[in-house]
Amino acid sequence: MPFYHTLGTIPPKRHTQFEKPDGTGLYYEQLFGTIGFDGMSSLLYHVHRPTMVREVLESVDMTPRVAVEKNMLSRKLIGFNVEPADDFIRSRVPLLVNRDVVLGLAAPRQSMTDYFYKNADADEMLFVHKGSGRLRTLLGTIPFEYGDYLVIPRGMIYQVEFDTPDNRLLYLESHSPIYTPKRYRNHFGQMLEHAPFCERDLKRPQDLETHDETGDFLMKIKKQGSLHSLVYASHPFDVVGWDGYNFPYGFNIQNFEPITGRVHQPPPVHQTFQTDTFVVCSFCPRLYDYHPKAIPAPYNHSNIDSDEVLYYVDGDFMSRNDIAQGHITLHPGGIPHGPHPGAMERSIGKKETQEYAVMVDTFRPLMLTEEAMRLDDGKYYKSWLE
Repeated sequence: MPFYHTLGTIPPKRHTQFEKPDGTGLYYEQLFGTIGFDGMSSLLYHVHRPTMVREVLESVDMTPRVAVEKNMLSRKLIGFNVEPADDFIRSRVPLLVNRDVVLGLAAPRQSMTDYFYKNADADEMLFVHKGSGRLRTLLGTIPFEYGDYLVIPRGMIYQVEFDTPDNRLLYLESHSPIYTPKRYRNHFGQMLEHAPFCERDLKRPQDLETHDETGDFLMKIKKQGSLHSLVYASHPFDVVGWDGYNFPYGFNIQNFEPITGRVHQPPPVHQTFQTDTFVVCSFCPRLYDYHPKAIPAPYNHSNIDSDEVLYYVDGDFMSRNDIAQGHITLHPGGIPHGPHPGAMERSIGKKETQEYAVMVDTFRPLMLTEEAMRLDDGKYYKSWLE
């Protein structure tokens, strides 16, 4: 995310001596960067060396089990049938995957209290459908609630605290960095006036925790599809200050300001995030098209170059029949899709919609996991028959 932020105490000049106030030595500087030394980065200052590994424990293979590699059927997955689980990592159920992204659901019941986690393979995006709490990271804390996107850069050490055991998350793991759309930003990186949200809407880390503790701290690291358990010799949240451009942040879907027109607008007007390999869009309450002959329902279209995934959050999704909260629909590239029978006619004359949905369009085909096939209703592809 190309904007500057800082928390805590930092020295006036980077890469120089930063003495501890009690005279016991220097703080330890760490460059936390991406894309070698060419991407966004932050400079962190630790009480203890961030490199101290005391022990290496087990490694567990987390590779999704693919059931359908070459899919040419439109699918509907009943997402709320994903069973809740206590552990945050184990609650994740991968559903749709390719070499670029993992898309799944999770219903974690418990906070992360006995270990820390970082994904060294991918940027993560968590969408909060149900629940509230705090994303605690070594760069500060972000309170979250219903409707929040939480963007967590790869390698970020974090814990999640939930307020209640009733939580539902949509999650993405992206092997490409997750950014705001380039066309929303000027060449300096500032959000433009016509963008549907701006920096003021973003939730930045706050309340930096600094723990001066040594001992045994369990760290779980996802790397090359495996979950590795290591024991660190100092508390991972020991940063006294940091500054830079590489940090987690939040954005609530309710702060997305829809772009509307006299006739139906194409899906890119709903875009919220981008990567090199997929985009994320937010469908939000908005006024319908206002041409006197407008048809608010979307026209039939062929997504030849991408697979389209829709996650239904709330409200009455006007272009679909028999859709409920937590459903996921997959419309594979190569097959035209559009409004269900009756949806186009129902939309004529309507003035607004109150729907919320998250759309993910991938530029490579998605495969379905074994878990996804257990959620598949098996008949969605026939739902356009009159």
